[in-house]
Amino acid sequence: MSIIIQAKDISHSYDYPLFTNINLTLNSQESTSIIGVSGSGKSTILYILSSLLKPKRGEVLINDTNIYKLKQNEILKIRRYDIGIIFQSHYLFKGFSAKENIEIANILARKEFDEQIMRALKINEILEQNVSNISGGQQQRVSIARVLSKKPKIIFADEPTGNLDKQTALEVMNVIFDYIRQNNASLFMVTHDEELAKRCTHTYKLINQTLELWN
Repeated sequence: MSIIIQAKDISHSYDYPLFTNINLTLNSQESTSIIGVSGSGKSTILYILSSLLKPKRGEVLINDTNIYKLKQNEILKIRRYDIGIIFQSHYLFKGFSAKENIEIANILARKEFDEQIMRALKINEILEQNVSNISGGQQQRVSIARVLSKKPKIIFADEPTGNLDKQTALEVMNVIFDYIRQNNASLFMVTHDEELAKRCTHTYKLINQTLELWN
């Protein structure tokens, strides 16, 4: 087990303060979840840790490097090779097949197409179909396959199972948890699903602008 990400004294605000002095450590083969009411800033923490939003104060270290002091092309390399982001909305390319959507990520990350991931997510039989012709749940699984196929070291997931029924959500999360164990990776997840949050190695609740360990 090794440290993959460290967040040091992260603070952020818009017209109002969201959170102050957040400290987190994400380790390989571990998962971390954050719960909290809507608007509390959970997704903002995810965006900051995943290089998408610079905090008002604090540092985010990936491989001991403060990512917000890097040049833009260096940040893009981290996003391409080290980070995978699963959004609640799947953001697939319409007009492309499921397989083509996944292969785009493979090409950018220079990874081979992984048939095992397709079978684990139960989408191997719909790969040749246009994504506009498959169900919303299948589209979400394709978007998750696209992330896992690039073999990231850090997976960020923002309500990853929000569009899935309970049984499918359970199966999909099992695939993701297996991935982080087998690939020495780390998962950071934001969710309203308390049952799902409890499955993670560490669970926090964002309340009163601070993170509290939650059981």
